[in-house]
Amino acid sequence: MSHGPLGDREDTANAAARTGLAAVLDRGLAILNRIIVVFAALALVAACAILSYSVLSRALFKAANYWQDEAAVFLLVGATFMTAAYVQQNRGHIGIEAFVGLLSPLANRIRLWFVDAVTFLFCVFFAWKSWTLAHEAYADGQVSNSMWSPPLAIPYSLMALGMSLLCIQILVQLALPFAGAKRP
Repeated sequence: MSHGPLGDREDTANAAARTGLAAVLDRGLAILNRIIVVFAALALVAACAILSYSVLSRALFKAANYWQDEAAVFLLVGATFMTAAYVQQNRGHIGIEAFVGLLSPLANRIRLWFVDAVTFLFCVFFAWKSWTLAHEAYADGQVSNSMWSPPLAIPYSLMALGMSLLCIQILVQLALPFAGAKRP
């Protein structure tokens, strides 16, 4: 509790520092998310090119394809999971908007906080399991069952990293109101 003018200045400085830290983290995540989206877009284009090549080489040259489908899947998994934080940052997820009109603004704020908190808990569990899966795949040298046999640690690591970034994004969104900033 603050007492006197000095205490008020300290409280204001502490609130500004908290808001500053949350805002800096939010801006840093926004920059990282934009960079990831560019690479994810390139991964989607590459997956499209790989699958198109696969179809054409089978149809025209009767060539066997051992790596194309798996490479495209790895690129798609990476693009999907790595962009999850970007989607959360922009609130691009699918929501049930029917409740928004029926509830009061306070109830909507509580609902949004509750949904984010439950989502955060689920994503933390998913990220933890993804990291353990990636570690096991790396430690055991697990590879896919195809002739190409790429290491499974690659898609598992992308999944784990993407879920971890999503957890950080949700945590920042949960912390912003407590830091005095406006929720996105």
